[in-house]
Formats: sequence, structure tokens, C-alpha cells
Amino acid sequence: MNDARDRGGRGASVGGAHDERVANESVAARFAARMNWRALTMVGALALIWIVFGVLTDGTFFLPRNLSLLARQMSVTAILAVGMVLVIVAGQIDLSVGAMSGFLGGLSTLALVKLGWPLPAAVALALAVGAAFGALQGGLVARFRVPPFIVTLGGMLIFQGSLLGVTGGVSTAPSRGYLRIAQAYLPAWLGWTAALLVAALLLVHAARARGLTRVRDIVLAAVALGSAAVMNAYEGIPFPVLLVLVIALLLALVAGRTPFGKHLYAIGGNRDAAFYAGIPIGRHIVGVFSLMGLLCGMAGVVLTARVGAATVDAGRMMELDAIAAAVIGGTSLMGGQGTVWGALLGALVMASLDNGMSLLNTESFWQPILKGTILVAAVAMDMAGRRRER
Repeated sequence: MNDARDRGGRGASVGGAHDERVANESVAARFAARMNWRALTMVGALALIWIVFGVLTDGTFFLPRNLSLLARQMSVTAILAVGMVLVIVAGQIDLSVGAMSGFLGGLSTLALVKLGWPLPAAVALALAVGAAFGALQGGLVARFRVPPFIVTLGGMLIFQGSLLGVTGGVSTAPSRGYLRIAQAYLPAWLGWTAALLVAALLLVHAARARGLTRVRDIVLAAVALGSAAVMNAYEGIPFPVLLVLVIALLLALVAGRTPFGKHLYAIGGNRDAAFYAGIPIGRHIVGVFSLMGLLCGMAGVVLTARVGAATVDAGRMMELDAIAAAVIGGTSLMGGQGTVWGALLGALVMASLDNGMSLLNTESFWQPILKGTILVAAVAMDMAGRRRER
């Protein structure tokens, strides 16, 4: 009888584990299907935006020169957006990223021009100071329980004032080497080599995959080759675009393949469960804000190099573009959901709107109106999806 009870208990245990595994797989399948639906929707919206602007500009929008300019234009927003994904996924928010980027870009420029620092040291200064300020903000959120909205809103004001203070209200142009960070292009042969390598890796992965994953990899391989052809038809692949792709790849690996990234999703998805699971929440919050500060330093350098000078209003309102790009790309403001590649898609949508309306000489007030409309629609889609899941 005891043996029977033991077998029954083991059977119940195995059955319970099986049911739990099936439930987890079901949740994962629903989440994957929802993300695919959101991604396809945004790809369709982006295609529609491009078609409309292509028709209204008589094809000027699709010229290699304009598409190259568009790619460079989205680089700063994309760098901030991919970092913002991890911040929001962890259930946090950072409103200081635009002002911090402007301040760090100005700081590195002044170190280069006024203090005579070498270029690598000036860039490293922006990265190090950004990471330090990010850690400080994260510490205030994690250790002192100050709401991230308040901490980063205060940070935004502090960085805006600091930028005005260090520049003295005067624009400063960096050296030609500094400008090349955002204005240089890869040689055509190197661009083709990189594109062919990426396409080959995607096709190899597609050969081993099934279903939508295989289709996705084949489409991405075609996009890589097509993008290389378009960029090389002008002057080559812009260096900031390569930088964005490298950063996005690294952060995608961090988010999906490391304990740090997986813990961020757990914290944002269910903070209490993460706490009881033994995840050091405070340490992860400080870490993700430090990472965001590091990316602000890089974005500030690229922004200053692209504009050609450190200005007093650099980075103003860019935090809203970064948040909007992350949310449009599928990141949930409730935390726990979002992808780095989705943020790149969102940044491309935002940059396409700016670029297309500039080509049409549209009144400037239409740009924030359209961006706000798309942002509200993206959040409404997210909330509707969550209600369906319930």
C-alpha cells in the first residue's frame, strides 16, 4: 500500500510538473505570437509610411542619398532606444537620457578642444561620466526608493543646466577626427563584406530553423544585402549605422542570453516573485541605469559629431523619442516585455517621420502631433493585448 501511495505521489508530482511545463510553454507561445503580431504590424506601418512619403516626394525619399541620411539620422535615437528597452523592461523609466547625452557630448568636446585631450580619452570621458551618473541615479532609485520618474526628471533639469554652464552658451566645434565618428562611411568593399557575412550567417540559421523563424531570417538576409546595395550606391555604409548594429547585437545577447538580462525581465514582470526568487533587485537596477548612462555617453558623442558642434540645446526632448521608439517597437510600459530589435524598428519609424516631413517642408508642429498619435496607438495596442491575455 505504501508503494502504491509512493507511486501515486510520484505520478502526481510528474503530472504536476508536466502541467506546469505545458502552461509555461503556452504562455511563451502566446507571448511569441503577440510579439510577432506587433512586429508585423509595425513593419506594415513602416512600409506604409515609406510608400506615402515616396509618392508625395516623387521618389526623392527613396534616393540612396536620402536613405543614407535617414540611417544616420536615426542612429542617436536608436542608441538611446535600445538602452531604454532594458530600463523599461525592468519596470523603470529614464527621462534624463536626452539632456545627459547633450551634456556628455559637450563635455567630451570641451575636453578635446579646450583641454587638448586626445580623441580616445575624450570619448572615454563621456562614457565613464555617463556610467557614473547612471549609477548615481540608479542608486537613488534602488537604495533610497525615490521614484525613477522623479530622479530622472531632476537629472534632466540638472544636465540641461550643466550643459549651459560648461559651454557658456557658446557652440564649440570639435576636431575633424571627432566629426568622423558620425560622418565617416565604410569603404564599399568592406560594407559588402560585412553584409555578405551577415546574410550568410542568417541563411545558415534559416536552414536549421522552421516556420516563421526561417522566413524571418531569409527576409533579414535580403534586407542586409539590399541595404548594402543602397548605401554603397551613395558613399557607403555610414559608420554610426554599424555602431548601432553592434550595440544592438550586444544588448540583444545581454537581454536574452545572460542572467543579468533575464533577471531584468523577471523584475519587471513580477517584482515580488523576483525578490522571493533571490534576485538582487537593487543591484540590477543600479546596473541597468549605469548601462543607460554609458549609452548616453556614446549617443552624446555621435550626436555632437553628427551636428558638427556642441550646442546649448543638444539632446533636448530626445528622451521622448527614445521612449516612443521603444514603446512603438513593442516594449510594454508595464515592464517585463520588449526587445532590442523592436526598438530599432521603432527608431526607424520615428526617423522616417522626421525625414519625410522635412522633405515635404511640412510645418514643424505636425511632427510632434504624428509622433504622439503613433505613441498613444502603440500603448493602446499593448493594453488591448494584455486584456485579451487575461
